[in-house]
Amino acid sequence: MAWSFPIARLFGSELRVHVTFFLILIWIGFIGYGQGGTPAAILNVIFILALFACVVAHEYGHALMARRYGIRTPDITLLPIGGLARLERMPEKPSQEIAVALAGPAVNIVIWAVLMVLLGGRLAPMEQMITPDGGLPGFLSRLATVNLFLAVFNMLPAFPMDGGRVLRAGLAARMGRVRATEIAAMAGRALAFGMGFLGLMSGNPFLILIAVFIFFAAGAEAQDVSMRALSRRFAARDAMITAYEPLGPQDTLQSAGQALIRTTQHEFPVIAPDGRALGLLTRQSILSAVGDPARQMTRLDAVELAPLPCLGLTTPLVEVLDLMHQQSAAAVAVCDKNDRVLGYITRENLGELMILHSRDTR
Repeated sequence: MAWSFPIARLFGSELRVHVTFFLILIWIGFIGYGQGGTPAAILNVIFILALFACVVAHEYGHALMARRYGIRTPDITLLPIGGLARLERMPEKPSQEIAVALAGPAVNIVIWAVLMVLLGGRLAPMEQMITPDGGLPGFLSRLATVNLFLAVFNMLPAFPMDGGRVLRAGLAARMGRVRATEIAAMAGRALAFGMGFLGLMSGNPFLILIAVFIFFAAGAEAQDVSMRALSRRFAARDAMITAYEPLGPQDTLQSAGQALIRTTQHEFPVIAPDGRALGLLTRQSILSAVGDPARQMTRLDAVELAPLPCLGLTTPLVEVLDLMHQQSAAAVAVCDKNDRVLGYITRENLGELMILHSRDTR
């Protein structure tokens, strides 16, 4: 994920932190400082860090359960609104999807139960979540309460919560995965509207932020499932772009900028003289050289290019999607048996293909 950096590698998955994660630390610290000075600010930040440690454990619950079904989790990213485990793919067998979905909340329930045993069943009131009263028992009691809340909240039957995946898996057996996903996504959007309204009425910007994330994540999930259902009916040759302007290693960023204006392309395959793909030059890389005459004269063989994996003409389109996801590739080259580029596929033209055949996925 862009704007994130790795901090550790645990159980085969890279743990990353998004730069915006520090916004919540600053916000919570600021609230604590206004209520009780520096000690309260420090205690608030420590509590949030402990809470996000529980969020990491939640995400690793998903990751380790997915591993049982042969699904890797390349990375887990901490965001201001929680954690995001990037699985290579979601299991499509309902029983497996339910197991992966429930594994995360189950971790929070275990943490809650352990803390409750240690504390003898004492829970802190919800209104003390932001303004802790100090002391280790109160700190752990609040942490137990929030873990219980996380488990319950994540089990709401709406995407992208874990309960939405359980709902989708249960419906998929009767009406197909695509329609089941649409229903779970609609429930997610309805939840987002409700949370957004509550955030506006209460003046809580964090609640509004969560609502925005839920709304767009629900739509993205529905789109991804529809695209995967459609992709099983096509091969790479059915989606590839064949009318395009390639660039060579001898071209410069300046000539690439001219091609950007001359064509409608937002990315350019850089192809060696023998026809092999060297990589992908993105619009962002071209524009980054604007205003720097020396950089504009840089040859493309000296520029860091985005990956451009190569697949065959008859490769199922679903494998193209998986490869793009696994390698975070913006495009995939379609090549002949000698690895010479015949065309390429982008996320944009995959989306266009999905729109043109959207009724075929029902």
